[in-house]
Amino acid sequence: MPSRSVDVIVLGAGMVGVSAALALQARGAMVTLVDRHGEAADETSYGNAGLIQSEAVIPYTFPRDPAEIANAALNRDPRAHVRYGALPANAHALWRYFRFSTSAEVAETAKAMKPLVFGAAAEHQKLAEAAGAGAILRPTGWLQVWRTSAGEDDAHAEVEDLAPYGVQSRFLDRDGVMAMEPHLGEAARGALHFPDPLSTPDPQGLARAYAALFVARGGRFEKGDANTLEPAASGWMVTTEAGRVGARDVVIALGPWSNDLARALGLKLPFFVKRGYHRHYAPVGDGGLGRPVLDLEKGYVMAPMTLGLRLTSGAEFASADDPPSPAHIDRLEPFARELFPIGERREAKPWLGRRPCLPDMRPIVGPFPGKSGLWLDFGHQHLGLTLGPITGRLLAEMMTGETPFVDPAPFRAERFG
Repeated sequence: MPSRSVDVIVLGAGMVGVSAALALQARGAMVTLVDRHGEAADETSYGNAGLIQSEAVIPYTFPRDPAEIANAALNRDPRAHVRYGALPANAHALWRYFRFSTSAEVAETAKAMKPLVFGAAAEHQKLAEAAGAGAILRPTGWLQVWRTSAGEDDAHAEVEDLAPYGVQSRFLDRDGVMAMEPHLGEAARGALHFPDPLSTPDPQGLARAYAALFVARGGRFEKGDANTLEPAASGWMVTTEAGRVGARDVVIALGPWSNDLARALGLKLPFFVKRGYHRHYAPVGDGGLGRPVLDLEKGYVMAPMTLGLRLTSGAEFASADDPPSPAHIDRLEPFARELFPIGERREAKPWLGRRPCLPDMRPIVGPFPGKSGLWLDFGHQHLGLTLGPITGRLLAEMMTGETPFVDPAPFRAERFG
């Protein structure tokens, strides 16, 4: 039996879990936030490019062109890295990812994601202001820099694809790039500028500011293991270092570890992770960046962070718990040195993170099928930092009986059968 009870337990204190806890708390629920680290944002929410993306309605897709697939499979494409030993275990989910990546399916996801992506910045701004974190949430936008005419063609194709959704952007020639980012190298021939996204030089600090706001408003944050979740007379129960806590409702927001618990509770999903790395570098001289910059043709982002200039890799296809390897980010570093004013490495080993993904690149937000009182908020792929507060709002509206601001059907777990 639990020693105490609350209205809701939220499992996981990354950006998604913290945001869900705040949204439920704002609607009058007594909430306990539980994380195995006892600190917010110690995992996936720590390592990212620091972008709150207001343009990312079109998801990242699996390549369809046979030549592009072959290049990726042979690790000739710097935008991705394949760990071959992990392929058998992930084959089913990746096959479904490939099958999803048609123009019709992508358009369906983009339509569903538009209100979430377009509304994300406003939700962040509300939380940042309340948490006193406005100084680390900045209206910088970001750049996608190209090196060749082929890269410029890709940028124009992206703008054409985004046009039906009303995404704002502008093209910059070399002079325009230099006006915005004067320390970029000569390899940067031009860029696509998205002016509306926000950025932060400290994603972990932002999530921790939100967690501190949750506690300041009366929430409890306890260290505990989500795998202790079990049924109880009041609904569900979790064991933390402070004892057993019970609740009618529990939210699973464990990011890349959500599927382990969901599967243990009987829900089978075509879930997989895309792993990613980052490493910080000292700037050279007075060089730096004013905003995140994507090297469009090489598939990595360089972002200005409080710890230095952060090089973030594209996707590594591997099992979640495979040992880390510096191979991907080491391969990208020479390209980064062509474009950016980076000096010595500030860490001996790169940091490894895991992006929780589903084949249609939409999160799951809603009830656990067939399990009263269990709720799901995970699968945010590359957009966990961006979408945490807006999916937290959607989930809280569903849980408290409000009319959701957007149709939740495209985000239900049942879409996978």
